[in-house]
Order: sequence, then C-alpha cells, then structure tokens
Amino acid sequence: MSTNERITHWIGGKPWAGVTPPEGRRGEVYDPVTGEVAGFVDFASAAEVDEAVAAASRAYPEWRDASLARRTQVLFAFRELVNARQAELARLISAEHGKVQADAAGEVARGLEVVEFACGIPHLLKGGFSENVSTRVDSYSIRQPLGVCVGITPFNFPAMVPMWMFPVAIACGNTFVLKPSEKDPSASILLAELWAEAGLPDGVFNVVHGDKVTVDRLLEHPAVRAVSFVGSTPIARYVYENGTGHGKRVQALGGAKNHMVVLPDADLDLAADAAVSAGFGSAGERCMAISAVVAVDPIGDALVEKIKERTAELKVGPGFDDSSQMGPLVTGPHRDKVASYLDAGVREGARLVVDGRGHPIGGPAEGFWLGPSVFDHVTPQMSVYRDEIFGPVLSVLRAPSYEAAVECVNASPYGNGVAVFTNDGGAARRFQNEIEIGMVGINVPIPVPMAYYSFGGWKSSLFGDTHVHGTEGVHFYTRGKVVTARWLDPSHGGVNLGFPTNR
Repeated sequence: MSTNERITHWIGGKPWAGVTPPEGRRGEVYDPVTGEVAGFVDFASAAEVDEAVAAASRAYPEWRDASLARRTQVLFAFRELVNARQAELARLISAEHGKVQADAAGEVARGLEVVEFACGIPHLLKGGFSENVSTRVDSYSIRQPLGVCVGITPFNFPAMVPMWMFPVAIACGNTFVLKPSEKDPSASILLAELWAEAGLPDGVFNVVHGDKVTVDRLLEHPAVRAVSFVGSTPIARYVYENGTGHGKRVQALGGAKNHMVVLPDADLDLAADAAVSAGFGSAGERCMAISAVVAVDPIGDALVEKIKERTAELKVGPGFDDSSQMGPLVTGPHRDKVASYLDAGVREGARLVVDGRGHPIGGPAEGFWLGPSVFDHVTPQMSVYRDEIFGPVLSVLRAPSYEAAVECVNASPYGNGVAVFTNDGGAARRFQNEIEIGMVGINVPIPVPMAYYSFGGWKSSLFGDTHVHGTEGVHFYTRGKVVTARWLDPSHGGVNLGFPTNR
C-alpha cells in the first residue's frame, strides 16, 4: 500500500465514486512495522450504506433465480482467481495487520477451503421428497435464499473470516454486503475485484468500510435479512440484540479465553511446542489462540521451563522477513493496552517469567512491537486470566487434578476452543464429553474445524444458535419451505369442507 492511499467502498460491482469524506469520517490505516500512516479508509455514512444495500437488493432477484450450475461456475472461477493471487493477498494482509506472510498465506488457504466447500452447493441444497403422503398427494421440502445478507468482520483475519461467510451466502443465492475491519481493509477490496473478474453480477457482493455509524445502519436497515458477526463479546452481544430487535437472523461470534489442559502423562515437549505456537502465532491476535495453559500437578514447573526456553528463541520482526516468526501488533493503542497487562499481572501476584518488553526486535523501534510474555501461577481472579487480552501473553495456571482442571475451564464465561494434551485415550474421551466448549482439540492446540464442519463456540462466545460455514452455514443463509401437491384429473370429487386427513 502506497503512502496516503485512499481505500474506499465497493458498491454495485465497482469502486465507490463518491467524494472524499470529511476527516472525521475516515480512518487511518497503519503500517505496523514502522508505525507510520500508510493510507486512509473512507467511513460510510447511512447514505452510503443505503446505496450498498440498494445495489444488493437490485441484484438479488436475478442471482436468486440463477441456476445452481451458473452459481457453481462463478464460485469455481472465484476459487481459481483467489488461488492464483494468494501471495498478493498475503502481502496485503501482512502489510496492514502485521502478521508474518506465512501466517497470512495460511489464512488465505483456510478461507479457500470454504470457497471449495461452497462449490458443492448443488448437493448441499438438495431437499427431501415424500410420495403419497396422502392419496395421490406428494410433499417435499426446499431451502431458499433470504435476500441481502451482511458480514461484519474483525481485523485479525481480514480475508479468512469474511470467506467463512460470503461464499456460502452467495452460493445459496443471496447477495452480500461486507463491513470489514477499518484497521486492515484492503484485502476485502481485492476479493471484490476477484468476484467481478469471476463473473459475479454487479451488486451481488459489496463492501462498505466504517465504524459504529456504518454498523448501526446495517443492523437497522429494513432490506437486510441476516447478519453474521465475529468480534469481541460486548460487541457481539450488541450486534445480536440490535439485529434481532430489528427482525433479522443473526449469528454473532464473540470473544474467547482458550485453555490448554496438560495432563501429567502428556509429552511435555509436544505440549510446550504447542503452547508457544498457539499462544504467540499472529502475536496472539487470534480468537482461537491459547491464552491459558492449565498444568495438572506435578508437571507445572517442568512445563513452564520448557515454554520459557522456547519463547526466548522466537524471532520477532517484520512480516515480510521470511525468518520472522511473529510480527508487530495491529496498532499502537492495542499494543499499549496489551502491555499494560504485564504490570497488572505482577501487581495481582502472578509471576512474570518472560517479559516481552525486553525481547529482541528485528524492526524499527517506531513499530507496534511487543515480544512474547509468559505468566506463571496465575489464578482465575486475576485480570490477565479474566480478560481477553488478544496479544502475545500466555498465562499458566496450576491444577491439583484432572477434575479441578475441567472445573476451571467450565467456569469460564467463554466457550470458544479448548485443547487437552494427554497420551491416555480414556482421559481424552472423558474430557471431550465433560468439557463445555464448542470446539475441542485432543493433542491439537488450535482445533479450528475444516470447512465441511462448522465453526462456533458456546456460552459468551456465541450469540445465536447457528455456527459459521459448513452445513450450519447453509442452514443460516437459507430458509425452509414445505410444499404439498396434488395433481388430479378433472373429476376431483367436488367441494369438501372437512379437515384434510392422510387418507
């Protein structure tokens, strides 16, 4: 991204042609490596939101009626174009988010899996048919699109999370308005360009950038039928309550405090590798990051020592440097907020065994850097445990038993993901049954499901009852209809006011 580049909306199949908004209605997009402003993104007012929704509404009848073969052709073409431009997408993500390019490339690959899943939409939309439910009466079920759907997505996965939503929605015959994070908006515009190149009709996919003004208009707009959201729990609750209050179908995925339980029989080298990888990948800015390790006695001291050794060896530097393992955080204020927890944890009695503020950094001092940090002897009452820090801070808690570890995890208000490390199959099976979390990993630290399973948590990590992508995504973006039909010869038997029965 060149210095002071303007990033604007995508409406009706092309970049928005409106005038540059006033300074208060645009946001700064930073280069996290240098700390410099690299560009500005337009913030949509209610008028621009209305323009995007109107474009989606105009495009809906034609796209709804497009054959499944036509939709699939466009999806396959889009898949090929994204696949060919993966490296470019990864560079854009790394430049605005800060994650290393290998991580950004992995994000694009996981998003592509959902596009590939959606390419099978003819099979996924098949209904059911029952012949002769009554004499010469047949009954069958079909699923039909909703209309204009909206995605409101976070900064930490500017390509993957939108791609969890819009391929399935569009494949089902809906049109879509995406509101990406204003912190790293460029990937969404490249994806819009690729949709147009793939042959998607104008207006089926639109992008509006913005803030609360933009979101509130999308939530209240009468033509919007469904809203998908990923972000923090307070905002997820707000989106769910306001969206449903305006009569919309809403799935709102909230925050997380993901635990990794390490049982005494586990391979501690494997567990330490997993804790460091899952805790500090993408600088901890993942909703599925491991932020709390629960070490079950007596392996706590040995596990912490192994985590400490591995953390010291991590290379922190610019995302474009292939040797970097962890990049900067997304903005300066976010970096400062995460760093404030290091002092808070010490004040509350945790032991700071690795202080990321002293970690060697391979980039300009003005960048939004914070090295990986590790706390030991954390308790559930401490803010470093209670809060979703969303940065490279790993907390280790001690548990005297398996039962105490499970009780600790289940007491958390969050229920996104959890992992258990053990070599005991019986313990693993018991854990997966007893744990109150939506996604469970057994010796897998980040249990993000493949595209043909659905992603979603429990408790305060999800508002609504439908998860993202997979078959639940198809269900969310469609509604059911049951048809009962009788085809008779002209002699139909005359008027009958009795209640119809199955005879």
